[in-house]
Amino acid sequence: MKLITSAASPFVRKARVALYESGHEAAVEEISVTTSPYATAPEILTANPLGKIPALIREGEHAIYDSRVITRYFDSLWNVGLYPDANLWEVLTVEAACDAIMEAAVLMTYEKRFRPDGMVFEDWIEAQWAKVDRAISALEDDWMHVLEGPTTMASLAACIALEYVDLRCGDRNWRQGRAALSDWQATVSERPSLARTRPE
Repeated sequence: MKLITSAASPFVRKARVALYESGHEAAVEEISVTTSPYATAPEILTANPLGKIPALIREGEHAIYDSRVITRYFDSLWNVGLYPDANLWEVLTVEAACDAIMEAAVLMTYEKRFRPDGMVFEDWIEAQWAKVDRAISALEDDWMHVLEGPTTMASLAACIALEYVDLRCGDRNWRQGRAALSDWQATVSERPSLARTRPE
């Protein structure tokens, strides 16, 4: 199998973390590509017509995407236990919220990085941040019982999302007023699969 990746993508990091949690990283070759909103590497388009990463190329089968599909595929293939039946719908809901946090943070980054000078839409940036802020509050207020339980894709995705917010929106200080989530994130971030995939 081949996993198409890009260094800074939080969605790629999710797939890599799930792979490392499985203990089968030697079974998957990583192909790193450079991406931007305006240029898509041909390796990506061959695997995913949407041009998004990550994508997983499987020998003799269709490629699969996006990150949530790939993480579940690894989990099912190697019986990792990241999507337990006991609270599957909670895990999936938290993972979806974390993906939305990352997507909004990516959109904020693109707005600042790729718009021509004088055309950056600050109201758009603030609207995306409002989504991030509400979702992080929901993690603190509604989902700590999931995050503090056994390690699942929900807890891994939450740590990845929060670290991506630190990377791209560090001046926003998501930790203010969220002591429980902040303390939890500081502890879980030392997990080997998260530590070894952290962007520099």
